[in-house]
Amino acid sequence: MIIVLNKNYKASHYICLNFKRVLLELSVLSQKKAFDAYRIYLIFSALFIASLVVSNLIFQKFFYWDFFGLYTFEISVGILPYPITFLITDLISEIYGKKKANQVVTAGIFASFFSLLIVYVAGEVPATSWSPIGNKLFDQVFGATAIAVFASMMAYLLAQYIDIQIFHFWKRLTKGKHLWLRNNFSTFLSQFVDTATVLLLLCSFGKIEWDLFGTLLLGGFLFKVLIAILDTPLLYLGVYLLRKRFGLSEGEELLLHSNSNK
Repeated sequence: MIIVLNKNYKASHYICLNFKRVLLELSVLSQKKAFDAYRIYLIFSALFIASLVVSNLIFQKFFYWDFFGLYTFEISVGILPYPITFLITDLISEIYGKKKANQVVTAGIFASFFSLLIVYVAGEVPATSWSPIGNKLFDQVFGATAIAVFASMMAYLLAQYIDIQIFHFWKRLTKGKHLWLRNNFSTFLSQFVDTATVLLLLCSFGKIEWDLFGTLLLGGFLFKVLIAILDTPLLYLGVYLLRKRFGLSEGEELLLHSNSNK
């Protein structure tokens, strides 16, 4: 009887050790996935913030684009990185959830105001006599940055939060299906709000003539709509790859927890 108990004890002990090992392996795997998820989230955040800050710095140059003879766009080069920010927030919203998307938006606000502070200080310090870029040229390029950042931030705040809210509204309504619908519907409205608000503020501050308001509004909005339609396949590709990487089902989101929650 004693021998049987001893054998049972050894068997139970062996099973417990194997069970603990499996749990440890699962824990390590889970930690690796969590680290991977955070790493991708940080990359998205960096691309988002860089696109936002750059768009505020380069906005004073305007260009035209003849779209196959159908329409000639006359828009600021600052609009070029902007669609990237909406694509990234849609990706984050779909995979990481509404809270993480809002966190990136908030980080972008702080980054933009911090870049404004740096530009302001750089403009205040006097240039040397041998400086390739003098005070006048520097002010000509970056002098309107403060107004641009203010106008951009007001438009950006409205547009991004509207985009995230509408995106998740359609996600709940469609139960996680029809990604193209929530991507485009949220982007169309938010981009119109963004374009109209920033132009309204820039015209009010005298940085752009009111005569150009209608042309720039139409051109800017149509350009953003076109880019939003064109980037839909990229959104589908990104969502597909991330779902496959983390084993997510349609409509399922990753839950990232900080160490403080452990």
